[in-house]
Amino acid sequence: QVQLVESGGGSVQAGGSLRLSCAASGRFFSSYFMGWFRHAPGKEREFVAAISWSGGSTYYADSVKGRFTISRDNAKKMAYLRMNSLKPEDTAVYYCAADPDPSQYSDPEGYDDWGQGTQVTVSS
Repeated sequence: QVQLVESGGGSVQAGGSLRLSCAASGRFFSSYFMGWFRHAPGKEREFVAAISWSGGSTYYADSVKGRFTISRDNAKKMAYLRMNSLKPEDTAVYYCAADPDPSQYSDPEGYDDWGQGTQVTVSS
């Protein structure tokens, strides 16, 4: 099991940027596949991005491809989500999630461990 704490959320204007961080505690962080999800009011929880154990493979939702970048630093037990060209529709609570081997990287049900979330608000 790994404990996760997100940070870096905030309020920005459309076109702005934010970098979210996810700090992990526990052993063997490099053994966990990491994902970012978001949840906006009135909507289902949505896959944003995922990164493989070594960071060699990354995956993105079509809605964020080309604007967001997921990364990780296994030595620091950190995962990141760089968000550029933010849009009002990106407004949501963003969560990082971890699992040793999710059945499907884009399915939130595949992840056992979750952070508490960080709010991102993008104004037009």
